[in-house]
Amino acid sequence: MDRAAHGCLVRMGDTPEARTAEIAILRSLFLAFLAPLIAAPLALSMIISPAVALPLGVSVVVAVLLISSVSALAVLRLRGPVGANDAIDPAGVGLPLEVCPGMVLFLDQNGIPQSAGGRDAALYIPYLREPLERAFAEQVHVTDRIAFASAFDRLRQGDDAAAVEVRLGRPASGSDAGRFMNVRLDLSARRDAYGQFAGVVGVMRDITADVAARAEIARMAGEVDQANDAKSRFLAAVSHEMRTPLNAILGFSDILIGEYFGRLENDRQREYVHLIRQSGGHLLSVVNAMLDMSKIEAGRYELMLEPFPIAEAVSECESMLGLQAREKGLTLTSRLGRGLGEVTADQRAIRQILINLVGNAIKFTEAGGAVTVDATIEGGDLKLSISDTGIGIAPDKIKLLGQPFVQIQNDYNRRYEGSGLGLSLVKGLVALHGGRFAMTSRVGEGTVVSLTVPADGSGTGREDIAGDGKMIEFPPRLKATVERAEGQKEERLDDDAKAKIA
Repeated sequence: MDRAAHGCLVRMGDTPEARTAEIAILRSLFLAFLAPLIAAPLALSMIISPAVALPLGVSVVVAVLLISSVSALAVLRLRGPVGANDAIDPAGVGLPLEVCPGMVLFLDQNGIPQSAGGRDAALYIPYLREPLERAFAEQVHVTDRIAFASAFDRLRQGDDAAAVEVRLGRPASGSDAGRFMNVRLDLSARRDAYGQFAGVVGVMRDITADVAARAEIARMAGEVDQANDAKSRFLAAVSHEMRTPLNAILGFSDILIGEYFGRLENDRQREYVHLIRQSGGHLLSVVNAMLDMSKIEAGRYELMLEPFPIAEAVSECESMLGLQAREKGLTLTSRLGRGLGEVTADQRAIRQILINLVGNAIKFTEAGGAVTVDATIEGGDLKLSISDTGIGIAPDKIKLLGQPFVQIQNDYNRRYEGSGLGLSLVKGLVALHGGRFAMTSRVGEGTVVSLTVPADGSGTGREDIAGDGKMIEFPPRLKATVERAEGQKEERLDDDAKAKIA
């Protein structure tokens, strides 16, 4: 009914548009005359012949309906100029649509455009088929119609504004057929004096460049993920390949040190063998750290949770590094809280954390200093604290620590060896346990590293990483990526086996 009224008004008026108010009046008059359209012929049939009463009654009612409609439209149009601006400019400012960027559409209650304008309207017209005669939902891409209909329905239900991104397609004919324009529609509801939904004002803006930029960012992010995966696979492959000769170096070095097949001729040979063993052990620790980091970054590091006494782990770490501390002239002590019993965590990971942190504290503390390990259970959490009286770290440098292969480079600590993996591995292991990591330091006074993990193992698998926000990332890896990496590894092993057979 509204579409028929709209078509009649467009054809009969001096202006090509029909206002929503005019359509509402025609709808009200038509509904009001439905009852007389039936009652008038019945009343006349009681006076005259039904064959005459039926056409006469219908004609009289239709004539009165037409006269009433014309009179109502005339009165309405005499109140002011016809146009969509009257409905959206009650203050009388008279802002022309030509100054509004993009394209402005005025839709009725059914989503049919009543009028259009805007500074850039000419850019959008080629993408609209019969813009003032078809529902706007029919103009957008098929897959975007549900989104537009949902936004329009929210306005009908009471929302004041909504926004949706849709695609407009050119008609099938023409050289540019098949092209799409990505647009953003900012929709605002129009309501009458009684608060009833009267239509929608939509401002259309071209976002083709924005969509292309988002696609480019997504592509670059995908390339970064692929590069990260390739880096992790490369580190894992290199580490595995290095461990094979290292095992031989360490094994034969131990045999030479033990002099199982004869004594060495002089002390210089023994010194060289010890240096080979020491260098091989250091290189093996770096390789193991690289393997662990690649597993953590790939999301394939598996924690083996088990209950164990934390006091024993601290005592073993103290015994293992005590000789190194004494040789350097340091005091290594531990303080264990009361009631310190068993905790549920990955025992190997906790030991690795303690060894790395205590080893760093010993490395960066001069002779005469002290390194202290504190362990307590507070509120169901295991709290470990490693403090030292070493060289300390500048506040602006702390944020750089904990990233793989990153070391604080300055004139003072440039002489300290290390790969920069220890602290990043500690942060990764703490995060896998769902714990928190913190570091405070003062230059020339010392450093305190504190970490907290749930004592019952409940934090394992938690995705959020608390702390300073600068920890290494642990992006989830798709199963297909893992399977592809395993498949490539199996192919490499098969190729090696075939080469050996050949």
